[in-house]
Amino acid sequence: MDLSLSPSVSDTVCVLWGCELNDTQRNAVFEIAEDLLEHQFFIRTMCLSAGASKEMHVVEVQDRVGEYCKPVPIATLHPMCQPMVSFSGFELMPPVIFNLRSGQGPLFISGQHLTLVYEEEEEEEEVFSSTPPLDHSGLQ
Repeated sequence: MDLSLSPSVSDTVCVLWGCELNDTQRNAVFEIAEDLLEHQFFIRTMCLSAGASKEMHVVEVQDRVGEYCKPVPIATLHPMCQPMVSFSGFELMPPVIFNLRSGQGPLFISGQHLTLVYEEEEEEEEVFSSTPPLDHSGLQ
């Protein structure tokens, strides 16, 4: 593979994202605009607020929303034993739907959205001289 022709990342845009799930707003959606850029979304933390109800809170997530994608539980929180969970390297493909499957919340979710901007390097063409080849017939 010729690495000189592969695109290189010229810029990375990082934006923090967050939402609150509770008894009135049970789901949240992270969406991106349709473009030709590469998008990455990482979940960072989920935590219960100080006023969260004393019950189990189950959060499920669904990425790449489509007919074959099903929600998957990713966190179970309780204010007395596990009020917060941190994730490391948990990447999801947008669009992403978060759903508070059980519990009343309030529960906070934070994430990080990275957009990678590629810079295409122009292929350098070799320039050949248009002079005719030398005649070596007279050399012995």
